Amino acid sequence: MQAFRSLGALGLGLIAPAALAAVNLGSYNVTLNDSSVSGLSAGGFMAVQLQLAHSSLFKGAGIIAGGPYDCAGQNNYTACMYAGSPNVAPLVSTTNSRSGVSIDPVANLASHKVFLFSGTSDSTVGPGVMNKLRDYYTTASNFVPSANLQYKNNLNTAHTFPTDFDSTGNNACSSATSPYISNCGYDAAGALLQHIYGSLNARNNGTLSGQFIEFNQSEFIANPTSRGMDSTGWLYVPADCAAGQACKLHVALHGCQQYYDKIGDKFIKHTGYNRWADTNRLIVLYPQTVADNSSHATAASGSLPNPNGCWDWVGWYGSNFAQKSGVQISAIKAMMERIASGAVSLAAPSGLAQTGSSASSISLSWNAVSGASGYNLYRNGSKANTSLISSTAYTDAGLISGTAYSYTVRAVGSGGVEGAASSMLNASTTGTPPAVPVPGGLAISSVADSSVGLSWSAVAGVAGYNVYRASSANGPYSRDNSALITTTSYTDSGLSAATTYYWRVRAQDAGGTESADSSAVSATTSSAPVCFTSSNYAHTTAGRATQSGGYTYAKGSGQNMGLWNTFTTTTLKQTGPDYYLIGSCS
Repeated sequence: MQAFRSLGALGLGLIAPAALAAVNLGSYNVTLNDSSVSGLSAGGFMAVQLQLAHSSLFKGAGIIAGGPYDCAGQNNYTACMYAGSPNVAPLVSTTNSRSGVSIDPVANLASHKVFLFSGTSDSTVGPGVMNKLRDYYTTASNFVPSANLQYKNNLNTAHTFPTDFDSTGNNACSSATSPYISNCGYDAAGALLQHIYGSLNARNNGTLSGQFIEFNQSEFIANPTSRGMDSTGWLYVPADCAAGQACKLHVALHGCQQYYDKIGDKFIKHTGYNRWADTNRLIVLYPQTVADNSSHATAASGSLPNPNGCWDWVGWYGSNFAQKSGVQISAIKAMMERIASGAVSLAAPSGLAQTGSSASSISLSWNAVSGASGYNLYRNGSKANTSLISSTAYTDAGLISGTAYSYTVRAVGSGGVEGAASSMLNASTTGTPPAVPVPGGLAISSVADSSVGLSWSAVAGVAGYNVYRASSANGPYSRDNSALITTTSYTDSGLSAATTYYWRVRAQDAGGTESADSSAVSATTSSAPVCFTSSNYAHTTAGRATQSGGYTYAKGSGQNMGLWNTFTTTTLKQTGPDYYLIGSCS
């Protein structure tokens, strides 16, 4: 690596800063828990890991050609790529078991916005894997409300980062070649940022206002190159953020073979993040990896080197790679904390009080906060006002009679960043609460060996639903979901194979009152899958796999099992007639 690097202007809406030696990472007026993260390929897998590990810090995530959390922690990595279709039920189970222990509580995800992109011609991380990532977030777990997830999967693109502008050295949109950045007529960076943050100012397609800063990553991870990270990373800081204005932070994670020593500044400059960052007070952190040709034990894929400089999504650098204590996740979080250490926080409003009520409204007031441009009021954890409140009083209307609500208020600064929340106030509308309607249409939507999918008809005006399960038709029924379900579907996981279960569903209003039980439905889980552990040669002779060009492929799924010989041993799981996946039955 060179000691000095210059990111010269390329006529792409970029500035031409002077060549500077790497510096220690600076601090800015950034609210840490207003951050977001995105990534391509291995960067997409790492973005999911970072989001799950530190969900309290992020508003959302954008994943381009990535896959479900801990997928390669439990499967050979090939099951999480190509034409793979990994089983997400055990991944959801692992996530729940780690929640609040080695990762932040999964309940934080309920407020996240998630953007997914999958090209129809992507054969490296195919649409099947991305479909499973969608299921992991929503139908298989209810971690993220379906309304909060946007999935763009109808563009004919290869394994590449899609933009809507030309850049020097970029590859064709239809090819998966270096630098894996293409003008596909689609602004992925803008799409994901707008989904996460809502309406944004128009991007800057001209000369940028800010600075590209090369900083010392060795401050945040010891011996970085032995752990897959470069000794330096990059930061884009808009002029407003450098001047002390309140700003947000986005972490942009490159894919394999996109690190600085491989493609220079192309991912940093050519992906379009900086154009949006410049006009929306958004600092962009570009951590960097480096090639590592040493072989390391992985979680479920044997011993492998990391010659393509991928982010660790397979366990090269420790079995805790997808947890808060993972070395790469810890390093990136420490970078985020340094950047946000200059935050100027607004005080929490005091004196929140109820000043009046009716059967459909509650009036509130509070004391002013110095430096505030306005206020946001939160009812039961969700923002109640549609536009910024300019005074210190607000009437919350459209409520349910005879119902209790909880409120907090936050001051908002000139940059749109919120301060700390006030103390919580409990208040109620007058009158008698209406009966909560019973959900109808409860039905079985899917059956597997360890899970059953349920769906039902929506009930207007309720906060969500609770699912109750029993082992006999007459009960007793016990609530199965840990958090309120905000969609009209649910997957009950962790069931025993070949066993009959019964379910009912109840609606719940904002005050916590439940409806009566729905009609019950029942289903019998399928038999447990059968696994076969043999040499790749034996798998082909038994009809569980095929061979081509010296490699072995699982029948049905087409997953690459490695070399076709009697020495390479693979476990195949049969999930259907003539359909096998690389994995285990444990």
